[in-house]
Amino acid sequence: MGHTTTDLRWGVERRLEFIEFRLFWDGHVNRADLMDAFGVSVNQASTDLNRYIGMAPDNMIYDKSARTYIRGSKFDPLFLKPDASHYLSQLRSVADGILDRTDAWIGQFPSYAAAPTPARGVDAKTLRSVVAAIRRSEAIEIKYQSLSRPEPRWRWIAPHAIGFDGFRWHTRAFCLTDHTFKDFVLSRIIETRSTKPSEVGADSDADWNEQVTLEIGPHPELSETQQKVIALDYGMRGGRAKIPVRKALLYYALKRLGLDTDPGARTPQDQQIVLLNAAELDARTPASAGASGMEG
Repeated sequence: MGHTTTDLRWGVERRLEFIEFRLFWDGHVNRADLMDAFGVSVNQASTDLNRYIGMAPDNMIYDKSARTYIRGSKFDPLFLKPDASHYLSQLRSVADGILDRTDAWIGQFPSYAAAPTPARGVDAKTLRSVVAAIRRSEAIEIKYQSLSRPEPRWRWIAPHAIGFDGFRWHTRAFCLTDHTFKDFVLSRIIETRSTKPSEVGADSDADWNEQVTLEIGPHPELSETQQKVIALDYGMRGGRAKIPVRKALLYYALKRLGLDTDPGARTPQDQQIVLLNAAELDARTPASAGASGMEG
């Protein structure tokens, strides 16, 4: 084949990966696709396509009538591991306005829509300050609006990570006021000001560093056919799926999956899944923990 994937510069390999993405998902690719996606010249696009043919001659053939390369019947990706999640995440990002349609690798978009997610008012400068504090291992003074207090107040925190609970972004930080690790919702940080060195880092956050595993299965009161459908939905094998999660994010994971309440509180068709290792998790996570990691 002449070249191996390890011989290539990153930019070249990225464009060859793009060629495979278009071949796998759209079934065809041409020079204009590369030119639009990467801003390369006609000659460079031609070179990339010829290079790809040289490395994987069975993966695409030139259709003279359509003036494009089409996926070969023996297509076997060299650079790309086809991933449905990657494709769907691009659709979701475009639907949410996070990614411009022209910046996605998808060539021919199917008709699509997504249930709207409320925009979270995270200020860019606030996020920059928090990320900088994480990078420099500093404590930062923030003006934080808590739901448990009528007025915002200034406090010092030592952030070490950014987390997402499925709906909101927060920073995981050591609170110098309460002397414990908490989650501070980024959209509730009204203002930042001073910074200072911090000796408290991620290594001291036991709940952040400990992994727990959720074992889920279909609701036992569903019919056998319904249970098989749920197993497919969640990629279960042998009637169960294992979901690793940081202990600090366990509360959010259970809530997002609808496992934070008694499964008998809803009909089996609504509940759909149950937690199979609840007793094990209860033993590792004190009942008092709950959502105490969140600074309300």
